[in-house]
Amino acid sequence: MRWWLRSLAVDHAVPKLRPFSGFVGFGTKGLQLDGVKNIVAIASGKGGVGKSTTAVNLAVALAKKCQLKVGVLDADVYGPSIPTMMNLNGEPEVTEDRKIVPFQNYGVKCMSIGFLVPKDSPLVWRGPMVASALEKLSRGVNWGNLDILVVDMPPGTGDTQITISQRLQLTGVLIVTTPQDVALNDARRGVAMFSKVEVPILGIIENMSCFKCPNCGHPSYIFGNGGARKTADEMCIDYLGEIPLEVDVVKASDEGIPLVISAPDSSVAKGYNDLAQKLLDKIGKLENEQLQPQISL
Repeated sequence: MRWWLRSLAVDHAVPKLRPFSGFVGFGTKGLQLDGVKNIVAIASGKGGVGKSTTAVNLAVALAKKCQLKVGVLDADVYGPSIPTMMNLNGEPEVTEDRKIVPFQNYGVKCMSIGFLVPKDSPLVWRGPMVASALEKLSRGVNWGNLDILVVDMPPGTGDTQITISQRLQLTGVLIVTTPQDVALNDARRGVAMFSKVEVPILGIIENMSCFKCPNCGHPSYIFGNGGARKTADEMCIDYLGEIPLEVDVVKASDEGIPLVISAPDSSVAKGYNDLAQKLLDKIGKLENEQLQPQISL
């Protein structure tokens, strides 16, 4: 993959970005990925709220429970988590036309910068290099036909979020937060940022809503209670549910076996399966809204 990294050094000029106008989610020409029907970004304003865990388990739930063709793009260039969480490693193959062939596990195709650089090597890159890398990680990959591409975004509201919003036809974004105020404040900033760049907000999900005792199942609301639902109501966006915190979540992530696979009957797995169906319902609703004729007098 040295040729891939060299290409970033010689081809990191930022392409012309589209202006923000109109509805991004459907019908925007020139921003689609070949063969990909929908692109859903999983985002948060703050790190450490379980965004990557949500992206992985949601993607696997969409593939296994909903029987869809699903891919995951790891857009967190500085801190890629998908290789570990999906139990994947090594260098991907390349087609004759220099398209990267994504790895696949649990029925989900995956692409990450973590497959292309040594595990412990830091990426000391400025914005243009990151933008060029994201372009190649998205359009330089042979995704095949996908119903949904889940994009695991880095935390914050910076270059990567703007780059993805302007270069890909996003169906919408799902905001992940915990119930505590410090996370909710940044989640609000995330909602505002994506609204400003005209990406539809599919909803908000409350992760780590409570800690469930592994012995008795008693819930403890260690991060607060009901904060995400209240924020969703105040911002007039859909509240898509809550995911409790369980001990097995950490083990599953470190071992690279998503909880929807390792513990399909757990409350966490049930939460992600419910989230997958709600997400599909929301996408279907948006599609129907776009198909309705516009009558102007």
